[in-house]
Amino acid sequence: MDFRQLRYFLAVSEELSFSRAAERCFISQSAISHQINKLEQELGAPLFERSTRVVKLSPAGSRLVPIAQEVLSLETKAFAVAKEPRNRIRITASMSFAPQSLAAIADVREKHPGLDIEFVIKNFTDRIDAVSAGDADIALIRGEVDRPGLETVELGVEDLMIATSNHHPVSAFSTVELSELAPYPLLLPPRHSQVLIHTVVENAFVDVGRRVQMGPPIARDHTAILDVITNPRAWTVLYASTVAEAPRMGLCVMRERNNRLRVPVSGIVRSGAASSPGLATLVHSLRRTVTGENSVPPNPPQHIGGTPEEQ
Repeated sequence: MDFRQLRYFLAVSEELSFSRAAERCFISQSAISHQINKLEQELGAPLFERSTRVVKLSPAGSRLVPIAQEVLSLETKAFAVAKEPRNRIRITASMSFAPQSLAAIADVREKHPGLDIEFVIKNFTDRIDAVSAGDADIALIRGEVDRPGLETVELGVEDLMIATSNHHPVSAFSTVELSELAPYPLLLPPRHSQVLIHTVVENAFVDVGRRVQMGPPIARDHTAILDVITNPRAWTVLYASTVAEAPRMGLCVMRERNNRLRVPVSGIVRSGAASSPGLATLVHSLRRTVTGENSVPPNPPQHIGGTPEEQ
């Protein structure tokens, strides 16, 4: 018995035709029939029930199929481990990081053409777990993580933009101070689902000696943007990186005048991994692209829509 015979056997079992299996394997029908006959003789049992019209697996053939598949899979793995392994870096992030990450990947590939870089979309918890388990090399997040075996690499900061209805009292301005927003309700999803944004806003209001007025939490089947539209005195915040892709919906988007609404953008890696050459180059490129493309011109106020994404 050899690998070639098992490949021919699986081809016939899938095609249920010796002629079609022979075409698929680029050999003659007589040659594939000869090899199957030899295999049957070695095993001491017929593998197919043949007639002039039908070819079907025998009971012994049906039992052999999964074993043949497993053996050929091991053959493939054996060849794979013998090949020179290619270097690979896997990035995991939310979709909001995609444009900036792809720009960084293109930059790194120019410097390291032999480096394979993958970009995998995962939610926040799965990103961190993937790095811990070794399934990803770096996770892009907003905020920080404190977990044994992991370290946080600072990539920069990202602004939170203020979004209001066009009919809001502050919508005529290109920038606004937090104290001017204090009388109006802030609409966000529940705190447990967007801890980072809630914390940044609350701390910023503490800095100006005011207290943020929270409106009712946004329901799971709603968005901050739609709720702001229906409540012209309310406001919400958007990550700056999501503003350009947001649909135009009659909203005003502006900056906080004193740049108090900023979130850290970080890469989470396994401890000590950031010093490896390929990953170090990627981190350097990410520092230039992740936050460098987030700038939004302060004038005039932008009338657009969107919704913040958690980390």
